[in-house]
Amino acid sequence: MTAAQSPITTHDLIGVGFGPSNLALAIAIQEQRAARQRPLDCLFIDKQQHYRWHGDTLASQSELQISFLKDLVSLRNPTSHFSFVNYLKEQGRLIDFINLRTFYPCRTEFNDYLRWVAEQFTDQAQYGEEVLRLEPVASKGPIDVLRVISRDASGNEYARHARSVVVSTGGTPRIPELFKAFKNDPRIFHHSSYLSSVAKLPCSQGKPMRIAIVGSGQSAAEAFIDLHDSFPTVEADMIVRGSALKPADDSPFVNEVFAPHYTELMFQQSPEQRKHLIEEFHNTNYSVIDPGLIERIYALLYRQKISASNRHAVLCLRHIQGLEVSPQGIDLSTRDVSTGQVQAKRYDAVILATGYSRDAHRQLLAPLEGYLNEYQVDRQYRALSTPDLRAGIFLQGFCEASHGLSDTLLSVLACRSEEIAEAVYQSLQGCVAHPGLKIAAVGA
Repeated sequence: MTAAQSPITTHDLIGVGFGPSNLALAIAIQEQRAARQRPLDCLFIDKQQHYRWHGDTLASQSELQISFLKDLVSLRNPTSHFSFVNYLKEQGRLIDFINLRTFYPCRTEFNDYLRWVAEQFTDQAQYGEEVLRLEPVASKGPIDVLRVISRDASGNEYARHARSVVVSTGGTPRIPELFKAFKNDPRIFHHSSYLSSVAKLPCSQGKPMRIAIVGSGQSAAEAFIDLHDSFPTVEADMIVRGSALKPADDSPFVNEVFAPHYTELMFQQSPEQRKHLIEEFHNTNYSVIDPGLIERIYALLYRQKISASNRHAVLCLRHIQGLEVSPQGIDLSTRDVSTGQVQAKRYDAVILATGYSRDAHRQLLAPLEGYLNEYQVDRQYRALSTPDLRAGIFLQGFCEASHGLSDTLLSVLACRSEEIAEAVYQSLQGCVAHPGLKIAAVGA
């Protein structure tokens, strides 16, 4: 489909996605304006209809796992108007939050903080459009401008132009191969759509259900507890490949791997040493659970023993090896890794708390693949490319292998956004301006 033509000059920067990473970048660019000769013309495109951060996963037990001081700006500029502390002040809750005596706000509140910031950049945001791909504008010679193709909910496609692009689309829900054929079955869904999917299940009307949760990380644990708290008619099994639920290591010395200066240390290492460091600290971020939540789950299961109840279970050392789906239910076959025994059990729904993959940028940048160096980036997150590609392409959230475990987390947003903002300005100095390029509907 096509949409009405609307003329607009080429943007200095288009951000793909308007989650925390690009929101922090918008702040950094605004706060650098005073020191620059001219402001940047920025546009951020997001597929959601309005601002929401992990909104479909904000269950009752969802709490932020890092300090509120690692917000969008405080590590770079603690006096910023956009700090979490100033948000609390403007909402009239600063004293109340202090009285909580915690560094960790609930994710519902942090989501509201991000929405509060995003509302101050509505003139730079285009919601309700999904970016499909990036293309070179020039057919030959230097490429100073990129074409950004997006599509709205009605199927209309649009083409915009930008001298630099920052891709920050976040993770893509990872669906195990065994479950991919049933992705359209409303009884089998990824945790990323937890709230809306559970709302469609019979348990939302108080009907009994047996639900399996596949996964051993924070998301799986939060779903387990939420099903217990919010749906008294649900029996839940958490199916875990490991031998036990493992706590996240957030001790002070280990937490230094998420400090901004550690990014520099990580980038200076050889590829082999980088891989070793990521594996060494894997238990800070992957397949681990907040210790307090583990204790609550253990206490819940212990109370079941007292009352001789078998409502919930955590099934460790289980490998799912078979799946049969029928109108009557979902039959999972699991093998006990320690004994080899196979057990079949029927469930009414399955929640896949199986994490996210970080490869969405490859599809977006596929038309430019011939200009890129295997999607590798420099220290300032700019994609390495041939000399012909002079328009800057920057990646946020896809650089864990080169920049460390903090790349997909909130911890480095404030400092990373400043680095990218400075690199964008440098990138534009090497670009040739193309006045008069228009935004238009594709095919118009």
